[in-house]
Amino acid sequence: MLFQFAPAIQAGIDAGKYLQVLSNGVPLSMARDTVTGQFVAHAIGATVNNSPLSPLIAASNLVTSGMQMYQTQQGFTAVLNGLQTIQTSLGVLQATTALIGVGTIAGVALTAVNLHQTMKLRKEVEQMRLEVKNGFIDLKQALKDQGVEIRQIIEQVAQDIKFEQHRTALVRAYGVFIQAMNRFRSAMQLQDFSRRNAEIDGVRGMLFAALADYSNPHLLEETCAAGQLRRLECAWAIEQAIVATYQVQNEVSAVSDRLSHLQDKISQDALTVINRCESHDDLDFLFPEIIRIKNHDLAVLDSWQNHVDWIQSLPSSELKLLSSADFNSPETHYSTINLAEPPEQLVYGSLTEKSHFYSLRDQLLFIFEPELRREYEFYISEQAVITGYKTLVTSNLQQASDLTVANLYYYFNIRDKSKDETQVVSAN
Repeated sequence: MLFQFAPAIQAGIDAGKYLQVLSNGVPLSMARDTVTGQFVAHAIGATVNNSPLSPLIAASNLVTSGMQMYQTQQGFTAVLNGLQTIQTSLGVLQATTALIGVGTIAGVALTAVNLHQTMKLRKEVEQMRLEVKNGFIDLKQALKDQGVEIRQIIEQVAQDIKFEQHRTALVRAYGVFIQAMNRFRSAMQLQDFSRRNAEIDGVRGMLFAALADYSNPHLLEETCAAGQLRRLECAWAIEQAIVATYQVQNEVSAVSDRLSHLQDKISQDALTVINRCESHDDLDFLFPEIIRIKNHDLAVLDSWQNHVDWIQSLPSSELKLLSSADFNSPETHYSTINLAEPPEQLVYGSLTEKSHFYSLRDQLLFIFEPELRREYEFYISEQAVITGYKTLVTSNLQQASDLTVANLYYYFNIRDKSKDETQVVSAN
């Protein structure tokens, strides 16, 4: 993730007048005067792979809120904006489960709420053109341009008894979450420090209660891979709100620990979902979305943790400088929702022309399980020796793309199995 600064600040950085702040060599979203050391500006934007930062779940507003807590009001504003982002994302992600349902669902339904369509729905909610009620939106109205088949699927899901049980649990969890958010906003207005902390502690307890419903293993086990991902995304959103409660209490160590835990959890949850993927329809839905989560959402959480860890390392003199900083910079816009077709879907479309289901699924696994790729490389190199492909040595395979490694693995795997079957037939 690359931070962008206002033109005047960037010009100062280029000229050596200002210096972007680093944490263990990792760039942060702040610049300071090279001579005086004064903090002069926050970044006004960020990009990932030359595209505007646009996470699906992560509240990028919270990245700098830890630093801004030392400017009190700016910090509170950043946290409240972050909570609003979380609330919007949670409502939209949960709402789409009313089309995905619980069991196997038609591919057309997944297409209607894929990454691209979900980002559009979130924009509609942000601009208050769609209303979230009890954690759901009127999908018939929101997807009215998608055709009769989608409306029929929405009706079928609504009549499904098992989904109604899930819906009841989600409505309850969302209601607890909204109560917690309202209580959080009120708590932030309290001037008495001990009373405010007590209220925030109460908010955190409510958020953990909501999280338990979203993370209910029994409900997760009953859902298809796409539905499971959406419920897990809701849980990840709640986790961020929990982190925010620690942050406003300046419990920096707890914030860092929770962020580290959340990043690990997202990676493990992603592996679980990918391993449950059983069809092309599932993969068409999961692949672009999980890549977006990896490249954008996890990047935001990692940057948030880098900022927090940096604060934790500062001596009192630096904290004093930070608290006295007067940035007077334009409003920050770290997150942008681009309504064009996401690059992840375009990349996936290109990959499907060069690969097949099992190879594509494994390419997704490689992202979160690099050891699997190393196993594949070893197998390929072994088979290459047997078959005389001298260039397929480990050093070359390590430089190859995930696409190449996965495709080669299945090429040799199929060849190996065919050879075994031929030997069995000959023996008989």
